[in-house]
Amino acid sequence: MASRTLGGLGGSRGGGGGSKKSLSARNAAVERRNLITVCRFSVKTLIDRSCFETIDDSSPEFNNFAAILEQILSHRLKEISQSCRWLAHLQIPLQGQVTWFGYESPRSFWDYIRVACRKVSQNCICSIENMENVSSSRAKGRAWIRVALMEKHLSEYISTALRDFKTTRRFYEDGAIVLGEEANMLAGMLLGLNAIDFSFCLKGEGLDGSFPAVIDYTPYLKFTQSSDSISSDEEELRTLGSSGSESSTPENVGPPFIMDENSWFNKCKRVKQKYQLTLEQKGYLEELLRLRENQLSESVSQNKILLQRIEDSDLAHKLEKEQLEYIIVELQDQLKSYQSLDQLSAEVSLSQTSLDPGQSQEGDGKQDTLNLISGGKEDTPSLLGLCGSLTSVASYKSLTSLKSNDYLASPTTEVTSPGLTPS
Repeated sequence: MASRTLGGLGGSRGGGGGSKKSLSARNAAVERRNLITVCRFSVKTLIDRSCFETIDDSSPEFNNFAAILEQILSHRLKEISQSCRWLAHLQIPLQGQVTWFGYESPRSFWDYIRVACRKVSQNCICSIENMENVSSSRAKGRAWIRVALMEKHLSEYISTALRDFKTTRRFYEDGAIVLGEEANMLAGMLLGLNAIDFSFCLKGEGLDGSFPAVIDYTPYLKFTQSSDSISSDEEELRTLGSSGSESSTPENVGPPFIMDENSWFNKCKRVKQKYQLTLEQKGYLEELLRLRENQLSESVSQNKILLQRIEDSDLAHKLEKEQLEYIIVELQDQLKSYQSLDQLSAEVSLSQTSLDPGQSQEGDGKQDTLNLISGGKEDTPSLLGLCGSLTSVASYKSLTSLKSNDYLASPTTEVTSPGLTPS
């Protein structure tokens, strides 16, 4: 009997150890999920709040976010072993602050950040280490969060630190958030904070590292009751009221869910702010639309004027083209007449050489007549002078004035001249 009892106790102890391990794993998973979820909510709250006001140390949304990030980076951080105190005599820079009497303060996430983020270009690690008003490791970590947010490099710092897996394993225990799958989600969530302009004072009370940061979960808690649940609650209240006393009626039963007046006031205030912002945006868009409509009407009118000018210029070009074609035809006719006149002068010269020498005087008169004819031809203006500029209408008018008998000699009169008839 005694052996059976001891065996039963041993079996129950073994089963209890397995249940403790599963319970511990479940608690660690829930803790990681809670921190990551509340961090995502806090980032969204910061982004929404930045649309209405500047984020600084007095902002409750930022204080809550800083506390959440500090809890995440401190999740399952390894404690410093007491057996490593002898390394202080060798002045080896271990994790934590080492003195001859041991460690001044417990290890914080700043000890991990200052080692893992050295590879970030133009990092602020050295400047934070040399700050005079910040002495404790926790305070330096809080100052680093503020400086990284103002530099818009917080996501870059976290990503660089997580990529150094060897250093991360050296500082954190198994089951830590920075060693799990949630680490990649953390770096992605913090990327949205680069769009916010932060303004912090690095000499305020927020850097006091004597007390740990506490997360306020109340802004992220919201209970929504379904319609079926509300109706069932009302029926249950009616049943309880009718069974309690005959004088009680369902009309006397109060509402099942009562909200705080402050929550209603804050909700109305946020709705009013959104409404005012929407009105301002509406006015801006209407003014912009009116300006664009005026610009469009002006562009349409200018386009019509330009089209009319193009049509007028096309018509003028067509008319000028027709006039120039007519001038070219006239010039070609005149050129043909000049060629016939040259042929006639050549024939007259041949006939003159065939005459006898007794008529030399008369031949001299004929030669003078021919010289007069040839001289008149030379005095005639050139083709360019006759037509002028082919692109002007005035030249066409001058051409018509040249079609008189004063400048152009008629071949018929020269042929029937009495000086050219043989004796």
